[in-house]
Amino acid sequence: GCQVKRPEDFAGIFIHKDRVDMRKSINGLSEIVQEEGMGELRGPYLFVFAGRRKSNIKVLYWDKTGFALWQKRLEEARFPWPKKNPEAVVKLTSEQFAWLLDGYDVWKVKPFEKVDFAQVC
Repeated sequence: GCQVKRPEDFAGIFIHKDRVDMRKSINGLSEIVQEEGMGELRGPYLFVFAGRRKSNIKVLYWDKTGFALWQKRLEEARFPWPKKNPEAVVKLTSEQFAWLLDGYDVWKVKPFEKVDFAQVC
C-alpha cells in the first residue's frame, strides 16, 4: 500500500535561504539543489524553498520512484525565515520543520543549553 512519509523519515531537512521564483517546479528546484550543494537529490532529504513574500513554501523530495513536490500557501500570515543565518542552506530537525509549518520562528526558540560537569556533588 501507499505509505505517506513524515519529516522524521528523512535524514535531513534543508532550507534554501534565498528567495526562489515560486513558478519553478521539480526541474527548476532540482537545479537549485545541485547548484547550491544542498544534498544528494535522490537521498532521504527534504529541500524547502520560499518566494519573496514567504507566504508560500515548496518542499521537494525523492520517494524511491520519482520526485515529489509539496506546497503550502498561507492566506494571511508569512513563514518565519532564517534571514540572519550566514549560511545559504540551513539544516532543520524534523521537530523544527513541524514548528515552522505551524508558524513558530524556530530561529528564536532556544532550548536549554547542554551542561557538562566533572562530577556529581
